[in-house]
Amino acid sequence: MQLALATGLFLAVLVLIVTQPRGLSIGWTAAAGGLVAVLSGIVSLGDVGQVVAIVWDATLTFVAVILISLVLDAAGMFRWAALHMARASRGDGLRLFLLLGVLGALVAMFFANDGAALILTPIVYEQTRALKLDPRATLALIMAGGFIADTTSLPLVVSNLVNIVSADFFHLGFASFALRMVPVDAVALAASLLALYLFYRRALPRRVDVAALADPRTAIADPRVFRAAWVVLALLLAGYFASQLLHWPVSVFAGSAALILLAVSRRSPAISRWRLVREAPWKVVVFSIGMYIVVFGLRNVGLTHLLGQGLAALARRGPLTGVAGTGLVAAGLSSVMNNMPTVMLTALAIHGVAAPAAIRTAMAYANVIGCDLGPKITPIGSLATLLWLHVLERRGIRIGWGRYVQVGVVLTVPVLLVTLGALWGWSAILTG
Repeated sequence: MQLALATGLFLAVLVLIVTQPRGLSIGWTAAAGGLVAVLSGIVSLGDVGQVVAIVWDATLTFVAVILISLVLDAAGMFRWAALHMARASRGDGLRLFLLLGVLGALVAMFFANDGAALILTPIVYEQTRALKLDPRATLALIMAGGFIADTTSLPLVVSNLVNIVSADFFHLGFASFALRMVPVDAVALAASLLALYLFYRRALPRRVDVAALADPRTAIADPRVFRAAWVVLALLLAGYFASQLLHWPVSVFAGSAALILLAVSRRSPAISRWRLVREAPWKVVVFSIGMYIVVFGLRNVGLTHLLGQGLAALARRGPLTGVAGTGLVAAGLSSVMNNMPTVMLTALAIHGVAAPAAIRTAMAYANVIGCDLGPKITPIGSLATLLWLHVLERRGIRIGWGRYVQVGVVLTVPVLLVTLGALWGWSAILTG
């Protein structure tokens, strides 16, 4: 009975989160699911306390990073950077494609995949309009931006909410995470750009008239906030690395940076601080706690133990099979049931795997890769993708689910395999 109830509750919550009928908030849905799990006895109050201890740092860090990105966007930093990248292409269509891809990877690295997908997408769209590109070229550049935002959200703990949750759960320090994943992310970027180029090469323009673009300096909405932001970001990066030495939560540094930027922009005529605060993804905090409680219900009835047994069988076949198998399982689950519940479910399963610490750690990183890249296979793989599709639809670009899956499978699978191979190889080097 408990097994059927826990499974049914998880599926019901998942369907409501993906479909969001009548605009139902993902936060309210997950919170209601968590409440039902507690009232039905699937999850205890002690489990709830454990869940809060696991996810509070991750969710607050994520909200702070998005707040920082919203302030920087309002100040004009991302538009300024995109115009510089476009001008650096010197009118070469292929170079423009590559430079915008690198910009997307950098934004995803420091400001999370959501920031890269949702903030850069409208900017890239505006530039394609200014450059008078045809619809095929516009779609190619926008699809490339959305794809790279997720596939290159691996390098830092703050690059993806999935990363933050995993790092907190497995106690992976910021510097340790970066050491393991920055080289892997470089491989993911190269593989992504190659896959995207091969798929869209006929749609990319050979030459573009970059003279039609505005001067990057005109994109800066508030020079004072723009200049202060560079100092704050430099201190924030130093704070991230110090967090591992001090054993402080990453959210302390991200939250401090967000508060400083909000204070600096207090008198800015171009930045509405309270509007930005209202637009921050506060619902993600409630969503993370509620969803994790629902997933804990699956653990309590033994489903994560079954998944753990499957992962343990893969690990016994060697590090390569353990890493590749974990990443593929996580990617497959993410593509059909969203990456947030997947990373929680798989993390709990990996935690119970009886394997050497080095292999289990590599599997934890493989879970991150699977949950970062797997969502690109289907539109429901991540909330960021659903929001990204909504942003495009508001601008008259509609990508059907059938077309998205067709492109998603062709692009994601080879990039995923190459990235998992890079993780296995780099992990072997680090562990000797």
